[in-house]
Amino acid sequence: MKLSSLVFCCLTVAFSAPLFAQRLEIPQWEPPAIPSYSAEEIRRYPAVEAGQGAAADRQHFYAIVNTVVGKYEKSSGELVSRFVSPRGGPIRHLNSCYAEQAKLYCANSNFPEVPMASSIEVFDTESMEHVQSYSFGVLEEGSLTWFDRLGDGWIAGFAHYDENGGLNYKDHSFASIIRYDNEWRRIGGWMIPETVIERMQPHAASGGAIGPDGLLYLTGHDRPEMYVLGAPAMGPKLTHLATIAIDVEGQAFAWDKSSPQRVVYGISRPNREVRAFHLPEIELSAEAIPLTRVKRAL
Repeated sequence: MKLSSLVFCCLTVAFSAPLFAQRLEIPQWEPPAIPSYSAEEIRRYPAVEAGQGAAADRQHFYAIVNTVVGKYEKSSGELVSRFVSPRGGPIRHLNSCYAEQAKLYCANSNFPEVPMASSIEVFDTESMEHVQSYSFGVLEEGSLTWFDRLGDGWIAGFAHYDENGGLNYKDHSFASIIRYDNEWRRIGGWMIPETVIERMQPHAASGGAIGPDGLLYLTGHDRPEMYVLGAPAMGPKLTHLATIAIDVEGQAFAWDKSSPQRVVYGISRPNREVRAFHLPEIELSAEAIPLTRVKRAL
């Protein structure tokens, strides 16, 4: 090596050494406290079909269990009609439903069979006849448990399980939220935060829906809780904004979109009841935004 090159190299090391000696001070992120709220119960209705979830429109509520949907009057609680699919038929496991424009949209899966396959089944709320089906087929994302409209597209929740109906290479932590366009082409998605997914194990979210505030509301399999999530300002994981105590043992729920109030319908599976609740307003944090404000593309 030439003397000039050796001198340059030594000078470079000498002047750079203090920079390497410095340590970059990076603060440790501290998750914010998650506030707790309580839902106010409005009414209870006996409903033998209240095994998987509930939905509601202006005059009726709907109780859902696997292959049966019961339609009831809100005012009297009287049964109006039912849709019944035979056991072992094409509809195996209705997970959740919501009512919109005289239609009842329902998430269906082949649980507990594997590989996991799912479909969306649509019913006419006047006649309670089945009118449309959309099949996802086998999905690596998991088992479809709920879906809702988000902007001009869709949002859907997929479950993985540690026990019956699960895959031996994916546990409950692989449950996810996926966003689609109107043609059901994937355009994004989020992870569920640990503070929520740990409360649902060994299962996943049984119910989910976008609230009138643009936030995502989830219920698990058996805890009397509802989790409120916002889209993250940064990163792939939803932000846990609040937990609402609600007197249902998990399972699916639906917003009453006909009500000007913040009303949801859920079920008590052990008591075979549909229950209506008023939910409190939830405050946003600096780390989250409503899902309805998330841009579809960069």
